[in-house]
Amino acid sequence: MITEGLAKIKTSKNVFYNPVMKLNRDISVVLLNALGRKMTIADIMAATGVRSIRFLKEVKGVKVFINDNSKEAVKLIKQNLKLNKVKATVSNEEASLFLLKNKGFDYIDIDPFGTPNPFLDSAVKKLSREGVLAVTSTDPAALTGTYPNSCRRKYWAEPLHNHMMHEAALRILIRKIQLIGAQYDKALIPIFSFSKEHYLRVFLKNEKGKKKVDEVLKKHGMFEKAGPMWLGNLWDPKLTERMLDFSSYDTRKFLEMINEEAKIDAVGFFSIHSLCKKLKRSQTPKIDEVIENLRKKGYKASRTHFLGDGVRTNCTKTAEYI
Repeated sequence: MITEGLAKIKTSKNVFYNPVMKLNRDISVVLLNALGRKMTIADIMAATGVRSIRFLKEVKGVKVFINDNSKEAVKLIKQNLKLNKVKATVSNEEASLFLLKNKGFDYIDIDPFGTPNPFLDSAVKKLSREGVLAVTSTDPAALTGTYPNSCRRKYWAEPLHNHMMHEAALRILIRKIQLIGAQYDKALIPIFSFSKEHYLRVFLKNEKGKKKVDEVLKKHGMFEKAGPMWLGNLWDPKLTERMLDFSSYDTRKFLEMINEEAKIDAVGFFSIHSLCKKLKRSQTPKIDEVIENLRKKGYKASRTHFLGDGVRTNCTKTAEYI
């Protein structure tokens, strides 16, 4: 028996439960609460059902449809729903087929092993107007440039393999999802994104219309010879601010960092250690001192969750402040 959030679940050796992904689920709960909307939710690869059960117990006004391709998982999901005294519609289908058989959803969660690619088309088709698509990728080796050929095949882009590789990976993933959306005149705009541990996570809001899609596509381009990738904002600053009101002890510090980062409209960041090495500086300044110096000069600056010594800023001459 495992307790996560307000959910208590039984696990099985044949049904996957990953405690490392707790933060992923925590932030999903926080984001849904911050949106404050009644939603029909599709959890298309639910495993133990922990994510869906947490939605039912921790988010108001949601109706949840739970699916998994494993009969054993579905049996366990039904047990866990009963254990938590909550109700949901449970299906035993291949994920894409499950989506295509239904009318549509306000929130679709894709959390696969590896790349989310096989599920994007059906998910985009069944995402409602103003709906939110939540996508996890546990495919960092391809997206961060360890296997560049894999990135080219799967995501139609050239990866970056330096201190900014996780941000570039997230932007490449976003562009790939947006291209799928463009086929159906759906502009998929990031409202919250992050990189953590071994995975990337992005939430995209669907805005319908050809003109909106055209505006999204204009924000695709190259960055440091990598890409094409999404060069727009990774976050909705108003949403990140609201999310703090629903944060818990486990998420507060992480969300505070992203909230500061979201206020700066800049693609990429610099690493203090990397820049000092490039400049052949013998001493490395403290990150808080660098940020304070940039702010005193009128620039925006903050830490970035992508890297411990990373600084996001709208200053283009960062070497002067190291």
